[in-house]
Amino acid sequence: MKRRLILFGGAGLTLLFLSVGLSLSLGSAELPIWQVWSILLHQLPGLERLVPVQWPESAEQIVMKVRFPRVLLAVLVGGCLALAGAGFQGILRNPLADPYTLGVASGSAVGASLLILFGFQYAFFGQWTIPFAAFATGLISLWMVIRLANNNGKIHIETLILSGVVAQAFLGSIVSLLVSLSDQVVNEIVFWLMGSLAYRGWSFTMVLVPCLLAGFLILLGYSRSLNVFALGERQAAHLGIQVDRTKIAVLSVSTLLTAVAVSVSGIIGFVGLVVPHLVRLMAGPDYRVLLPMSVLYGGIYVLWADTLSRTLLSPTEIPLGVVTAFLGTPFFAYLLKKKQRAGKG
Repeated sequence: MKRRLILFGGAGLTLLFLSVGLSLSLGSAELPIWQVWSILLHQLPGLERLVPVQWPESAEQIVMKVRFPRVLLAVLVGGCLALAGAGFQGILRNPLADPYTLGVASGSAVGASLLILFGFQYAFFGQWTIPFAAFATGLISLWMVIRLANNNGKIHIETLILSGVVAQAFLGSIVSLLVSLSDQVVNEIVFWLMGSLAYRGWSFTMVLVPCLLAGFLILLGYSRSLNVFALGERQAAHLGIQVDRTKIAVLSVSTLLTAVAVSVSGIIGFVGLVVPHLVRLMAGPDYRVLLPMSVLYGGIYVLWADTLSRTLLSPTEIPLGVVTAFLGTPFFAYLLKKKQRAGKG
C-alpha cells in the first residue's frame, strides 16, 4: 500500500507541478514558462532577492491576480468532486455513482440559485451563505434519490441511476424556472447551470480549502470501513462496522464536498465518476490509496479541463461544465455497457 501511495503520489505531484506551470503560461496573453515560475518564486518569502524582477508588471498582474487564483480553484474544485465521487461509489457500492449522476450537484445548484434570485448571497453567513444553502438542498436531493431507489430495503444500481436522472431533471427544471423569473440575475444563475471558474478570486479558496481538508480527513478515517463495504453491508456488520453510522457520515461529507464545489464553480459533471475509476485502474481499489489519489488526480483533471475551456476557442471561453461533460459522457456510456455485460455474464 505504501509503495503504491509513494509511486502514484509522486507521479501525481510531479504532473500537478508541471500542469500548473503550463496552465499559467497558456492564455490570450502568452507568457514564457520560465517567466511564470520566476514570478511565482519571487512571491515566496526569502526568495525576493534571489529572483530579480526581469518581467513587465503586467505579466505579474496576469499571473498573480488572474490566472493563479483560477488555477488553484480548479485544483481544489476537482479535488472536492473526485473525493465526493469516491465516497459515493464506495458507500453505495455503485461504480456509476457520482455527484452529477445522483442529482446532488443539481440539488446544490437549486439552493445557490434561490439565494441569488432573492439577493441573499451574503445575507446570513457572508462568504459561507451559498455553501450552506447548497449543502442543505444537496442533502435533500440525495435523500430524494435514495428514497426513490429504495425497494424493500434494497437499492439496485439501475434503479439508483434512473432515480438520479429523474431528480436531476426535476431539480434542473427548478433552476430553469428561477432563471425565467428574473432578468436582473439571469446571467448569474445560468453560471450555475453551465459551470465556470471565470471571475473567481482568492476569497473563494477560503471556502474550499477548509472543507476539502476536513472532508478528506474524515473520509480517510473511514477508508478501512469503505474497503469492508465492498463485501456488502451484511458482511460489514458481521465484521464490526457500524453500517448506518458509516453511511450517514460518508454520504453527508460527500454531499458537503459537492456543495462547496458547486457553490464556487456551478455544476461540473462526471469528475466524480471518471477520476476514481482511472485511479482504481492505476492504483487499485484500496481506499487508503484511492482517496488521496482521487484528490490529486481530480485536481489535475479539472485544471486541464479549465485550461481547455479558456484556451481552445480563445478569446471565447467554453463553459467548464461543457468540457467535462464532453469528456465524461463517453466514459459513463462505456461503464454502463460494461456493467450490463457483466450482469449478463
